[in-house]
Amino acid sequence: MSVETISHVQPPKGKPKWLRVKLPTGKKYTQLRSLVDKYDLHTICTSGSCPNMGECWGEGTATFMILGNICTRSCGFCGVKTGRPENVDWEEPEKVARSIKIMGIKHAVITSVDRDDLKDMGSIIWSETVKAIRRMNPTTTLETLIPDFQGLEIHLDRIIDVAPEVVSHNMETVKRLTREVRIQAKYERSLNVLHYLKEQGVKRTKSGIMLGLGELESEVIKTMEDLRNAKVDVVTIGQYLQPSKKHLPVKEFILPEQFAKYEELGLKMGFRHVESGALVRSSYKAHKHIH
Repeated sequence: MSVETISHVQPPKGKPKWLRVKLPTGKKYTQLRSLVDKYDLHTICTSGSCPNMGECWGEGTATFMILGNICTRSCGFCGVKTGRPENVDWEEPEKVARSIKIMGIKHAVITSVDRDDLKDMGSIIWSETVKAIRRMNPTTTLETLIPDFQGLEIHLDRIIDVAPEVVSHNMETVKRLTREVRIQAKYERSLNVLHYLKEQGVKRTKSGIMLGLGELESEVIKTMEDLRNAKVDVVTIGQYLQPSKKHLPVKEFILPEQFAKYEELGLKMGFRHVESGALVRSSYKAHKHIH
């Protein structure tokens, strides 16, 4: 690791002060919180204890996860359960659309577990969910944070055909660490997915990476360059936090000035929008990424 890189990290002895999260407050947040509890609605915001929940909900943005809560992949960073998923709930598209209507969501982010167990890898439910949201919430804008669908174009085309305002797929980490961090994923395949989406006419493509897993500054910059070469429009960069003792450990906490440096570099590279900070997550300020 270079001297420059070392000066911009902190050993993981405990969470630094810039990772302290303010408790969510505000009238809009309180209203949404009560609706979620009353109707037993499911959002990644609550189940994942997102540090930005109060801010996002206050701006009318929420993230929903479809296709169950058991993933067929076992990524070393992710807190979602791994195993044999339950059967597909074909009523789920209507349930999600109804939840968005009840909550009065202006911009919805839809994500899912990986469903490599399904012949269509869940892409049909993905398509039907977007269609249902459009029918029931015609003014709500959408971002779909999709898995790689093993890079198969027939499944990606189902997302492209329903035309979400933003289509996102996360790289998660640099090339060298991909096999360790995303065991069943491939760095080049994810890049190809993002490039294919853009080539097929998706207006806004987006990706995100986590820092603090042992990557070098030069590797982060190379990943950003690879994303720009794939014509990605928006990139998010945040701090990895260990979900449990079973997951990959945090190797370093990235200092705020380093996140600021990546943001500046990203804008110079030509990204339309860069979110870079310790508490940044994939859907942070997502409503701004459609413009």
